[in-house]
Amino acid sequence: MNQKILLTSFSPWMPHHTSNASDDLLQEIAQIDLLPYSLAFLRQLPVDIRQASERAIAKIHQLQPDIILCCGMAESRDYLSIESNARGETIFKTPINLDKLLEGRDDVKISHDAGQFVCEGLYYSVLKEIAENALASHCLFVHVPIVTATNSAQLLEEMLTLITRMRRP
Repeated sequence: MNQKILLTSFSPWMPHHTSNASDDLLQEIAQIDLLPYSLAFLRQLPVDIRQASERAIAKIHQLQPDIILCCGMAESRDYLSIESNARGETIFKTPINLDKLLEGRDDVKISHDAGQFVCEGLYYSVLKEIAENALASHCLFVHVPIVTATNSAQLLEEMLTLITRMRRP
C-alpha cells in the first residue's frame, strides 16, 4: 500500500524574495517518481497563520495522509533543520523520534525553535489538530535554507532521505 504524504510550502514573504526555498524544494520533489509513496502537495500557502492553517487542516482531513511534512524557508540557515516542537497556548512535540530519524546524518540539524512566525503557527495548528482529533497522521516541520545551484542536489537528497526514513510500517 502506498504511503500518503502531504507536503506543504509557503509563498514568498519578503519583497526581495522571488521564490520561497520550501516551495523550490517541493517543486524538485514533485518531478521525481517516489514509489511506494503517494505524494500530495499543498504549495505556496499564504504567509498568514490562520489562512495557511485552515487550508492545511482542510487538506489533511480530505487526504488523511500518513505523513505530513510542512516546509518553510529559513533564510539565515545553511542546512535543513527539523523542528522538534511548536509553541502556542501549550507546547506540542512531534511524536517522531528525531534522533532515530537523523541517525548517521550530520547534514540535517534538530531545532527547538520553529521561529514564532507563520512556520511555527502552521506547525502548532497541525500538531494540535492531530492531537485533539486523534488523527493517525505524523507531522514534521522542515526549515529549508535558500536553494542555490551549489546546494540544490544535497538538499534534495537530504529531503528524500527524510521522506524515506519517515515511512511508517
